Amino acid sequence: MNLKINNLAVFTEGNENNRTIIFVHGYPYDHFMWDEQVKELSKDFYCVSYDIRGLGKSPVGDGQFTIEMFVDDLEKIIDEMKLNKPVLCGLSMGGYISLRAVARMEEKFSKLILCDTKSSADDNAGKLKRAAGIKKINEEGKEIFVEEFVRNCFADSFVKNNSFEYEKVLNRSKQTSAEGLKGCLLAMAGRTDTSGYLSQIKISTLVICGSEDKLTPPAVMKEMADKINKSEFVLVEGAGHMAPVEKPEVVTKAMRNFLEKD
Repeated sequence: MNLKINNLAVFTEGNENNRTIIFVHGYPYDHFMWDEQVKELSKDFYCVSYDIRGLGKSPVGDGQFTIEMFVDDLEKIIDEMKLNKPVLCGLSMGGYISLRAVARMEEKFSKLILCDTKSSADDNAGKLKRAAGIKKINEEGKEIFVEEFVRNCFADSFVKNNSFEYEKVLNRSKQTSAEGLKGCLLAMAGRTDTSGYLSQIKISTLVICGSEDKLTPPAVMKEMADKINKSEFVLVEGAGHMAPVEKPEVVTKAMRNFLEKD
């Protein structure tokens, strides 16, 4: 089912009487990145996904975004849909949003799944990299920026052996407006550091990382997981930053195993 909440495109699969999982996608992707997880998990769970403001089918508006706005959007979806303590699952930028959401309103969630993400804010080098990305979009066009960015998200083996799936993801990302791409870069550059809250997280947490992730390497994610009291760490061999797309069966199985525990 397709919904419009707070002017955002929201999508649901499964029986709404089942336990809810809400999926928050990464940058510069859209809700389709969770297709394989939704297809399988919707058999037993109520799966809710949505396009973050400025990406996918959600309008860009003025293109002035913050992570706090993205968390506001998430809260609005939960409240308007009357979701009762959903499991929150986020990847990369979706993980930034999820971590901030838990820090702000942990009582609204029952469990947390973090895929290929980190709790630390951008350091100066990271901020300069975001600025360079905006400059590249302005001077060379969004297509060149997206091609370079997306390529860095995938393991070399996936790009080589799964060219059709890779091109499909790449072409969907190229459809994003330049304003949406730049707005999200600014939001990520300005995000707060949630590392200090990790030790305070009370809900069970699953941390998933691709072994070939160049953006949030396994060592970084393992260190983050170790700071969360009730956490499990799963390393997905052969996957890059987009583990749910690159190794969907492995990621979905890890999620199901985690979700079926008390």
